[in-house]
Amino acid sequence: MQTKIKIPTELSDISLGNYQKFIKVSEDSNDDVFVFEKMVEIFCGIKLMEVIQIKWNDVQYIVKKITDAFQQKPDFKQTFKLNNIEFGFIPNMEQMSFGEFIDLQTNIENIEDFHKAMAVLYRPITEKKNDTYKIEDYVSSANYSDVMKFAPCDVALAAKVFFCDLEKELLNSTLIYLEKMMTMKGSEVLAKEFSLANNGVGIKAYMQSVKETLKDFEELRECPYMTALHSSLLKNKKEISRIMRCSDN
Repeated sequence: MQTKIKIPTELSDISLGNYQKFIKVSEDSNDDVFVFEKMVEIFCGIKLMEVIQIKWNDVQYIVKKITDAFQQKPDFKQTFKLNNIEFGFIPNMEQMSFGEFIDLQTNIENIEDFHKAMAVLYRPITEKKNDTYKIEDYVSSANYSDVMKFAPCDVALAAKVFFCDLEKELLNSTLIYLEKMMTMKGSEVLAKEFSLANNGVGIKAYMQSVKETLKDFEELRECPYMTALHSSLLKNKKEISRIMRCSDN
């Protein structure tokens, strides 16, 4: 009996939780064929036993469609609906509480914990008027972290890049400020003040660190979604093309 499956062709068709599952599998395996099988299993929502019964040509087609979806660059979404609940992005990042900031910084870098970061960035809307709204007060990321595993991948990845852009803007401002202060005060005076205020950390070393971080952000911005997906999928995309060429000969 032929298995009927739904192939995700948009990032919005893929949940953050399934994205996280696939990242874990691709990191732990060097077997490309197994990774392809798991890609179909996870993103199409079928059992692995059903995947191996699918025609090889169809598997190639499905894998290509999924990898194509991850080349999309969706726009940042201020709000989105999940299980009939409308979630809104933090209206004012400058008013973020210390608890929000710590939980966000702790969980936003590692994709395995990104659902916890999403639970900080997005919370249920309690009041809404035109384009303005209020969201639930923050208590803990645990309140909605499990729910956020079902958030659309386009919302999650765009939010990650949006937050990285905010950090990049802050670092840029910091760098410009330090360079301006070096001109006004003199590099030696500022270096001494900076070192005393930062437990001996040199200003040149700090500025170099900021520049390197900005470079990383720029690379992420240029290719955010394929980079976010994981280097193994880039490798797999090349392998898909190679296998397809071989199978056509």
